[in-house]
Amino acid sequence: MATSRAGARALRWLESRKNLTGSACGLAGVALTLTGAAGPYWPVVVAGLYGAGALIAPPERPAPPEFADPSARLAEIRVDFGRLREYLDGVELPPAAAGRLTELTDLLAALLDPGWITELLAQDPEAVHALSRAVRQDVPEAVDTYVRTRWWTRLAPGQEPPERHLERQLTLLHEEAERLAAAVRETEARRQESHTRYLEDRSP
Repeated sequence: MATSRAGARALRWLESRKNLTGSACGLAGVALTLTGAAGPYWPVVVAGLYGAGALIAPPERPAPPEFADPSARLAEIRVDFGRLREYLDGVELPPAAAGRLTELTDLLAALLDPGWITELLAQDPEAVHALSRAVRQDVPEAVDTYVRTRWWTRLAPGQEPPERHLERQLTLLHEEAERLAAAVRETEARRQESHTRYLEDRSP
């Protein structure tokens, strides 16, 4: 193991900028030696030029980490949204909550639909995070909590109906999704206004 690490370090040094620059300068010293300019001290000249080249070479710059592209993240969320809809299709909800849920999922589907909307959303990390949170956490948790609470309510009737909480939660999530859609509309409206001003300024 230690031998392999030493070999890896040696290979990194051989491929490093410092070694390559030092080797180039050392070759210049060899050239001076062949022309006789270095004299009897040619080993010192070659070693000195190699060392000088290694010193002046720029330091190695580690490659920055690669993170997922926002568009790729939206594509992953779209796949998870498909799984979420399959789950929701198997859950029985009261009519009012089911209507709220349909409105919410329809809006989320429109926001995640591939095209210019997702291109705009991909430029806003907060919007991508909000969609991810809604699809992967908020909606499934709201529905699952309702299903489990409904079961306990049947055993202990007389408490506040769990569907009221579900309807309120779905309403809040729908309002949040509407704010995302409004932000997209405002972005496009500003773009249209900017183009109008550009055309007006260009007109004689």
